[in-house]
This record gives sequence, structure tokens and C-alpha cells, in this order.
Amino acid sequence: MGTLERTRCRLAAHPLALDAALAAGVLACMVVGSFVDPHGRNGVTWGVRTPDPLALVLMTLGALALVFRRRAPRTVLALTGTVSVIECVVDDPRAPVAMSAVIALYTVASTTDRPTTWRLGLLTMTVLTGAAMLGGPLPWYAQENLAIFAWTGIGATAGDAVRSRRAVVQAIRDRAERAERTREEEARRRVAEERLRIARDLHDVVAHHIALVNVQAGVAAHVMDKRPDQAKEALAHVREASRSALNELRATVGLLRQSGDPEAPTEPAPGLDRLDELVGTFRSAGLHVEVARADHGTTLPAAVDLAAYRVIQEALTNVRKHAGGEAKAEVSVVRVGPNIEITVLDNGSGEDQDPSDGGGHGLLGMRERVTALRGTLTTGPRYGGGFRVHAILPIKTRTAATGGSA
Repeated sequence: MGTLERTRCRLAAHPLALDAALAAGVLACMVVGSFVDPHGRNGVTWGVRTPDPLALVLMTLGALALVFRRRAPRTVLALTGTVSVIECVVDDPRAPVAMSAVIALYTVASTTDRPTTWRLGLLTMTVLTGAAMLGGPLPWYAQENLAIFAWTGIGATAGDAVRSRRAVVQAIRDRAERAERTREEEARRRVAEERLRIARDLHDVVAHHIALVNVQAGVAAHVMDKRPDQAKEALAHVREASRSALNELRATVGLLRQSGDPEAPTEPAPGLDRLDELVGTFRSAGLHVEVARADHGTTLPAAVDLAAYRVIQEALTNVRKHAGGEAKAEVSVVRVGPNIEITVLDNGSGEDQDPSDGGGHGLLGMRERVTALRGTLTTGPRYGGGFRVHAILPIKTRTAATGGSA
């Protein structure tokens, strides 16, 4: 960014200071112009004169009004127009007080619409020029009267041009932003449609091969005792169909991977059998954790086992982050009828004890995992301090129940 751009940004950040500097400059120009006398004895000559005290007062008032031209442009126009009319009527030779009215009219034209500019511009031109021609001490055709008419028209025209240019530039920016959003939305829509198509292909492929496996497995089970050769042939078809399903599944899912996605893990998904290992990592990090289990060797489905592990992992992570350095955590895993209940308690005293206030997605992720298995998750502060996470997971998920009934 160059010096000019930096200066422009600083001035834009302090509009009142900019207007005060403009008012000071206009006042200086008016004062300098008031010392010049265009009416000489020998025709059009220039001489130096001393301005009247009233003219100095009117120039000062007009300049002071310009300081507030952005806050109340119409009021400033009325004030500067009033002092200009007074100067046009009572003073001769005339001081350039109308310069403040021209600046005020420019401001109104640049900040309002075109009809308002036309209305106020014509009114200002008519009042100032009419007052100068009819009520002033100079003849109506004097050069100063025509100059007032010309300068007020220039101020209104210049302000309207600036406003039109700003509107055009803003329209171009809005159109560019809208086009950019449209391109992004179109790209996301195309990606979603492509993934939906791939998902449908995946469904068709897997359903076809699973149906073949089911039929051939039924045939093998039916002829296993009486015709073992035919059973072996059916099992060979099962193996071939399952291999084809895995290959097509791998190829189709590969299309859904992004270039930066991590490689698929080679080790099995974690479960409650690795709870002691998980707790040990938090103890090594300085968190005091106590574990109580009353699940009596219950075998959980893979999805439930993984969800229970992740709930405990995320809850202990939140304790480590939000509960303070002296916090203690209690983990319990209990089998209650057809459900497994996971509870994580802590006695943290940190001010930001609620992890949901930190802007993270831990609680949201836990809730989605539990809800997907038709379970319930309850989280919230404990009475007396600390936080509680309680998850109830059904041992028999919908998938497991369907597989068992088949």
C-alpha cells in the first residue's frame, strides 16, 4: 500500500477530522477572497480591501457548519444558504460566503438520490441567485450574481456525478460477489450430486453382490450334507461374489476420497477393551482418573463399542482442557438391562467449565454418535461445581437386531 492509499485510509477512518480540515481550508479561501476588490475606478481592476466584520462573522459561521456536513447535510445546507443570502443582500463588495453553500450542496447531492438533488439544487440556486439579483446592492446582471448561479449548479452536478459513480462501483462489487457465491454454490451442488450418484452406484453394486452371496450361501447350506460337490461350487461362487463386491466397493469409495484425506487405518477400531490404555494416557498427562466398571464382560456390537470409547475419550479431553489443573475425573461403565451406561464426572473449578462455550464440536460429535445408535446423551454442570456426561447406549442396535432375525 502506497503513501497515498495509507493517507486515504486514515482520513476515511476519521471523517470528522477531514471535515474540520476542509472547513478550515474553505474559511481560508473565503477570507483571502474577501480581501480582493474587483471594482476599480478604471474599469475591471483588482485592488486590496478590508472585509466588513459582518462578512467575517458570516464566513466563520458558514465554515463551522461544514464541520458537520456528513452528519446533517440538509441542515448544514440550510445554514450555509442562510448566511449566503444575508451576505448577498447586505454586503458590497460581496465576500465569497456562498462558497460554503456550494460545498454543502455538493455534500447533499453526493449523499442523497437524484430527485432530492434536483429539488434542493434548484431551490438553492433560485434562492441565492434571486436574493442576489433582487435584494442585493449590485445590478441584477452583475458578474457576481451570475457566478452564484453557475457555482451552485456546478456543486449540485459534481455531487450527483460522484454519487452515481459510487453507485456504479458498488453495483459492480455486488455483482462480482454474487457471481463468486453463485460459482461456489454451483461447485458444491455439483460435488453433492456427483457423490449422490456414486452413493447410488455403491448401493446398487453392494445390493447385487450381497443378494448373490445370500442365494449361494442358502444353496450351500441346503445341499451341504447330500451333495458336497455342489455345496463347494456354491461356496466358490460366494467367495467370488464377495471378492467382486469388495473390489467394486473399494473402487467406488476411493472416488469419494479427497486428495488430502489420510490413509485408511490398518488396525481395528478401538473399543472398551482399550479403556485402561486410554485412561493411562490421560493419567500420564497429569489428570487423576478413577474407573469403575460393572458391565460383567458384556460383548458389545462394534458400533456401540466404538461409540462408548469415543464418548469417554472426548469427555476426558474436555476435562483436561476446561476443568483446571487440579481436577479429578470419574469414569463408570455399567450394564443396565438392555443398555450400557457411560458416565464421566469431574470436579473442575475452571471458569469456562462448560465445554460448549469454547466454540468446539466435542459435545456435538458425541451427541451425533449416540443419537445415531438410538441412544441418549445428557451433559451439563454438576451441583457444586464440575461437569457431567451421561450416555445411554442400547446393546442391541437396529443393525444387530436385523442381522439376528435373519
